[in-house]
Amino acid sequence: MEAIKTVFLLTLMTLLMVWIGGIFGGTSGMLIALLIAGVINFVSYFYSDKLVLRHYHAVEVDERSAPGLVAIVRRLAQKAGLPMPKVYIIPEPVPNAFATGRNPSHAAVAVTEGLLELLNEEEIEAVLAHELSHIRHYDILIGTIAATIAGAIAWIANIMQFGAFFGGRDENSPNPIVMLLLSIILPIAAMIIQMAVSRSREFEADAGAARLTGHPEWLESALLKLENYNRRSMLPEATPETAHMFIVNPFTGKDISFANLFRTHPTTEQRIERLEELRREMMRG
Repeated sequence: MEAIKTVFLLTLMTLLMVWIGGIFGGTSGMLIALLIAGVINFVSYFYSDKLVLRHYHAVEVDERSAPGLVAIVRRLAQKAGLPMPKVYIIPEPVPNAFATGRNPSHAAVAVTEGLLELLNEEEIEAVLAHELSHIRHYDILIGTIAATIAGAIAWIANIMQFGAFFGGRDENSPNPIVMLLLSIILPIAAMIIQMAVSRSREFEADAGAARLTGHPEWLESALLKLENYNRRSMLPEATPETAHMFIVNPFTGKDISFANLFRTHPTTEQRIERLEELRREMMRG
């Protein structure tokens, strides 16, 4: 069901982008919008992992520099039937983690120093299992596509806003008031769709981690610790474009009630509730 929902939302976002291009420039506008999105997608597909790891100053580690961490990742990867991903540590005290890469053969997992200090070994294993589940289900690629299309919609909307004020006024030109309203509403709609995609994949990754470790309670404990810490402190380098990648929202401490509409993650309470349901199913099975 979550996979169907993701495909539906990505299709909806693509159609939204094409529709914007059509409003702004007719058939030519639609083609230009798709062309630009295609170029951005190409760059994102091949280079997004390197860019995000560099942004967070992640340092690659191996059996000599971080034997315990690498051993956990290797054990989980073998259990999940995945190639061994590259492992990185981010030199930040705020605990968090993410996975990146266009497919399981070109994947990486990164954890902050703060996460390794805050969590015990079982909780770290649960977090890493969550990230490997993202890799297994190609969630990073899906997230990149969603973010790229949302960015393209925002870019087109900015042009529409410019055109509303400075565009021509011949009979074939779109109504400037309509263009202005759409330039405000459509990027918000794209953002909501992007967030819905991210949230649906988080539930799937949580379930995958629970099944991989066999202990949903390990991830429940980890999520509670991470949530509590991130309410007090925010990852300094965090950006809205990469927030969906982390296991917990790096902007948790800045959340307000209205902002829940734009959350990149389900609430921790919702995630724990689903993990509890899964734990009861596993006990019965």
